[in-house]
Amino acid sequence: MYVVPPPSQKSDPASGSTDLRVYQTWKGSNKFLLQGQLIFGPDVRSLFLTIFLIVAPIAVFCVFVARKLMHAYSYNLGITILVVVVTVYDLVLLLLTSGRDPGIIPRNAHPPEPEGFDGSAETGGAQTPQLRLPRIKEVEVNGIPVKIKYCDTCMLYRPPRCSHCSICNNCVERFDHHCPWVGQCIGLRNYRFFFMFVSTTTILCIYVFAFCWVYIKRIMDAEEISIWKAMIKTPASIVLIVYTFIAVWFVGGLTAFHLYLISTNQTTYENFRYRYDRRANPYNKGVVENFKEIFCTSIPPSKNNFRALVPRESPPSARPMGAGFVSPSMGKGTDDIEIGRKATWGGEFGPGLESGEGQVSDNDILNIKDGRLGEASPETRGHVDEIGERGGLHPRRSSWGRQSGNWEMSPEVLALAARVGGSSTTAMPAGNQHTDIKL
Repeated sequence: MYVVPPPSQKSDPASGSTDLRVYQTWKGSNKFLLQGQLIFGPDVRSLFLTIFLIVAPIAVFCVFVARKLMHAYSYNLGITILVVVVTVYDLVLLLLTSGRDPGIIPRNAHPPEPEGFDGSAETGGAQTPQLRLPRIKEVEVNGIPVKIKYCDTCMLYRPPRCSHCSICNNCVERFDHHCPWVGQCIGLRNYRFFFMFVSTTTILCIYVFAFCWVYIKRIMDAEEISIWKAMIKTPASIVLIVYTFIAVWFVGGLTAFHLYLISTNQTTYENFRYRYDRRANPYNKGVVENFKEIFCTSIPPSKNNFRALVPRESPPSARPMGAGFVSPSMGKGTDDIEIGRKATWGGEFGPGLESGEGQVSDNDILNIKDGRLGEASPETRGHVDEIGERGGLHPRRSSWGRQSGNWEMSPEVLALAARVGGSSTTAMPAGNQHTDIKL
């Protein structure tokens, strides 16, 4: 499992601090409960509204309708019991939909290496050019080509049917949609429960709607009055009839729509975006097999262990100068997620440095590191001045003086020092960023 390393926080026995867990350093917008046992979306508060919209009418039905029917018919105790059982079952499905991992794909700590990258910096004496990750790749699903996109946030190529939810800020497998009523994404691991929740809510609405009319009919028969007078005698039934009539159009329509999606093996996202009626659907296996895929297959385990300890951040492997790769969004002002600054993955240097002109001694490197260019050898100073005249080194405010603890050195000088230092590691400067040369 790939997890973005958190800021350096080590356990300190003296202070009593402990290592952080995955859910405490989670990069998405999710909310966690019970120390990572439950995961919700950022709009989890809407879940309380949904619970109220289910429980409140059921409570009114039990008090003002079901209780009266029990007195009229000896077997009508089952009416109350059944509606309570179905309601509890509906709430459990709601919690399973909202409080579990919908199929989040863990983020990569680093961008993937481009195809054909062997890690070598030079080929035939020349520098390897920077490799840019392609924005879109093409894979085959059941013999039909399908395009997959690179996600700049998660630094991975999304698998087929995966999409990045802008609300939860996660890539979700078999992404269907983000449901504000349950406060969670609907994906591979909770779609089954979502459909069962919606269909059970539809059945509950029909149940309450029907028995409210049964109660009105009983009043009409018992008192031999018209339907309007019977409705006036039970205002709670009228409220429930209107409420469930409106609700059933919403949840019932949603149930019918998802029955269509399941039968054709589509997701809501695919239906609105790709329109499989205009081209072949590579996932459609037939109505029976499609229903089996949703209801009769085992739910895959989560790819995330939210209670696991965050792994220690390993030191980044040194990359040769001039070689590397960039993500598809590089050059568009995208900040590097890991270090919080503009990303640089290698660079191009002046012609003098590419050809290996000039030699710098170890003492000269130390002098450059300490800022004592004046103490460097004449050959070194001449070479640096030559680079500066060609545009590689352009002093600002002052040529080589210290300015608020930062150094103004161009990549040419740094590359020159790295070429002679051998094992030295050079950090590329960005603007007025602090430049460090380690030997």
